[in-house]
Amino acid sequence: MDSCNHWSKNLSALSLVSMLLTGILTLATAKPAQAQAAYGSYVGIGIAFSPTEDSNGDGEDFQGVIAGRYRILESPISIRAQAFLLGDSSAIVPTISFDVPISWQTDVYLGAGIAFTGGDEPSVVGDTTSFVLQPGVDYILPNSNLVFFGNAVIAFDAYRNGDDIAASFQGGVGIQF
Repeated sequence: MDSCNHWSKNLSALSLVSMLLTGILTLATAKPAQAQAAYGSYVGIGIAFSPTEDSNGDGEDFQGVIAGRYRILESPISIRAQAFLLGDSSAIVPTISFDVPISWQTDVYLGAGIAFTGGDEPSVVGDTTSFVLQPGVDYILPNSNLVFFGNAVIAFDAYRNGDDIAASFQGGVGIQF
């Protein structure tokens, strides 16, 4: 029996050493944790404001906005779109954005795209098709499907009357899907 106890003690010691080596190797090769981009595509509504106008003094001050984001999983890229509605004009602004996670619930992003406009008066993003930049932030309310979004759309050569920049600022709430 002494030889069985001897082998049992050696196996226990060998198991303990094996577990310690595995733990040390795991810790030595582990990579630091990084925040992932806030998960979830969403559709939301909000309000947009523009302090800019064309050379005739025309332009919408406020418009409603419908916003959407489709997040390409395992990639920091999203496809976004905003529709500016209400008033004498409208616009659709599709963009592709590069998303940077700040925390598990928050992303900041920079998008680029095109503003397509229509109507009798300039919208919050102007009255002609133009290149846009869209910096923004998304915040997912913890333990819910709600997303708060805020961004700016900066449209270059956005007005027929005076090739000025149009800028709009919008924010709202969305539901993740």
